[in-house]
Amino acid sequence: MRILVQKYGGTSVAGLDRMKQVEARVKKGLAEGFKVVVVLSAMSGETNRLLGLARQWSANPDLSECDALVTTGEQVSVTLFAMLLKDAGIKCRSVMGFQIPILTNNNYGRARILEIDNAKLLDMLDEFDVLVVAGFQGVSCHGRLTTLGRGGSDTTGVALAAALSADVCEIYTDVKGVYTTDPNMCSTARKLDRISYDEMLEFSSMGAKVLQIRSVEFAKKYNVPVRVRSTFCDDPGTLVTQEDELMEDVLVSGIAYDKDQCRITVFNVMDCPGVAAAIFSPISDAGILVDMIVQNTSRDGRTDMTFTVSRTNLEKTLEILSRDNKDIGAVEVQHDLNVCKVSVIGVGMRNHSGVASMMFTCLRNENINILMISTSEIKITCLIEEKYLELAVRALHDAFGLDRAGGDRVC
Repeated sequence: MRILVQKYGGTSVAGLDRMKQVEARVKKGLAEGFKVVVVLSAMSGETNRLLGLARQWSANPDLSECDALVTTGEQVSVTLFAMLLKDAGIKCRSVMGFQIPILTNNNYGRARILEIDNAKLLDMLDEFDVLVVAGFQGVSCHGRLTTLGRGGSDTTGVALAAALSADVCEIYTDVKGVYTTDPNMCSTARKLDRISYDEMLEFSSMGAKVLQIRSVEFAKKYNVPVRVRSTFCDDPGTLVTQEDELMEDVLVSGIAYDKDQCRITVFNVMDCPGVAAAIFSPISDAGILVDMIVQNTSRDGRTDMTFTVSRTNLEKTLEILSRDNKDIGAVEVQHDLNVCKVSVIGVGMRNHSGVASMMFTCLRNENINILMISTSEIKITCLIEEKYLELAVRALHDAFGLDRAGGDRVC
């Protein structure tokens, strides 16, 4: 049995005309000899509408009830689309997450998939040519409906492709694929034909909305080839796959950025063992992700600690620091919202030097001050003032030749 998984986002199912375009793609898959598993998001704007209703009833809605509420958005999409296919004479059925089941943990609002019953799915595919599956949702071991977080339909699609050993998972969206940087910010941004799982993980971690980061983690773990395509044209899109020698030849694949950043500095804390743990352990326990961390040189047994968190977590972080001040002995805590991250990403960095130097020189030439720096094997990130973001992205894109196919290749 040859299986094709196709996932369509909210803009792709926003109305009857859009769904007819999806129908045409499903028919094409059937004509090529595939059994097709179609994963649908809620119609564009529907999840926000449902969450808005919840907030009218409660200032702090119960998360488990919110999950039960918002899963109805996908239920509407898949049942309407199944009706469309049945009227076209296609053997299909709609399937909700709990009917498979897609078993998750109890972390409502951002649950993680634990198990998928692929035997039941394969039995369904023996009977039907198309399964229309509700994305974004699962069921806990206690029988409660759960959701996988924003963009969770991507994860549903890739997870189903892994469970079914599908030939490919196609992610259809309103963009043609993965670009070297945000084309809305840089007019010379170029669509990539291929990108490695690791590079896509770095792009997703920086806030790129093309793929949910957990879907990329699934794809890498189970070696699922993922093709990101547009619903509205026949462009082949971008293949997300294992890295190869051609990818390694390219020094930098793209420029990413993240504006959801806040810099916090804890001044004049004691410079002694355990202080860093006293600062960051309570923040971690609250589920807040700390990214960049810099500790200044000690002076008279005191030091300053600077780190970044997302802006949405600022108030909670400041509250924790204020509460635990007696344990860290801080004199003052300051924060700065006018910052952002810009990164250069590429698997070619693993075995070649010079990227950091080129990046720092480029920013210097544009008179952009670097506030903080962090690195990984395939990414270099600088924290800069947000007002310079567009200038930095365009300058780095030009400096690494990303407007040209192949970019700056390794000599």
